[in-house]
Amino acid sequence: MSKLINDITIIIVLYQENLDLLRNCLKNIKNFKIIIIDNSNNIKLKNQVIKEFKIYKYILNNKNIGFTKAINRVIDLVNTDYIMNLNADCIIKENAILELITAHKKYNNCFITTPTFYDDKNQLTDNSSCFSDKGILQNKTKFEGDVCVDWVIGSAILFKKEDIQNIGMYDENFFLYYLDEDICRRARDMKKSIIQLSGVKAVHSHGISKVKNVFKRVYLRTYNFTYDELYYFFKIGKNNSSYNKIKKNIKSYLFKFIFNIFLFRFSKSIYYFSKIKAFKDFSKKYDH
Repeated sequence: MSKLINDITIIIVLYQENLDLLRNCLKNIKNFKIIIIDNSNNIKLKNQVIKEFKIYKYILNNKNIGFTKAINRVIDLVNTDYIMNLNADCIIKENAILELITAHKKYNNCFITTPTFYDDKNQLTDNSSCFSDKGILQNKTKFEGDVCVDWVIGSAILFKKEDIQNIGMYDENFFLYYLDEDICRRARDMKKSIIQLSGVKAVHSHGISKVKNVFKRVYLRTYNFTYDELYYFFKIGKNNSSYNKIKKNIKSYLFKFIFNIFLFRFSKSIYYFSKIKAFKDFSKKYDH
């Protein structure tokens, strides 16, 4: 077993994941120190997991505090030099993680190393992209070697605890979305590199929600995505087209919210309600 294993703590933030999904993730990383934090307070899942796997710490939150607050809390508990944030829906082999840390040690001023994502059919899928304000649509491009990118999805990223602390941790004004782009932007502003390794593979299932209640799922995704997007563009001081679009169409959204209730299209109604509420909550906190 490589001595590098002792240099890494893997963090997994949960919210309504099931045992099979988590088991498929954990069975490949069982030799590492693992900290799990569950925002859905699933005691049953915890008991099932600790029977099968050696977990360094398993934390239950009484309510969903969001990804940023959860991971910041866990980062403070880590006592290794390196941290890997890993989503439960991401499968990565032990050797691949060791390649990530080897590459991180190799490159000066490296902030994050990340694998290249494939789906369960071995098709290349999204991982890295250009910053959103550049307005560049980036396709899934296959490349060779190790490449510096603007930002990466945080589903499988390796970084140093010291670096994340120096940069100010995750911004807890984000709940779930745009936090990856934000942390990478701040790293780039500090002349740090975000490096994706083409030769290191992970399997990631994008866009599969674990929330069973369809209305709750629509609300959580729409509200938090809308709010986080508004905050991100406000934070970077760019023209917030999303804010202007919602502000312009707020009456139309309100009409569609009510209209869809009468048509018993409750998912659609919740969608528009979520956008309105996110806009109103954001506007109260940040003057425009």
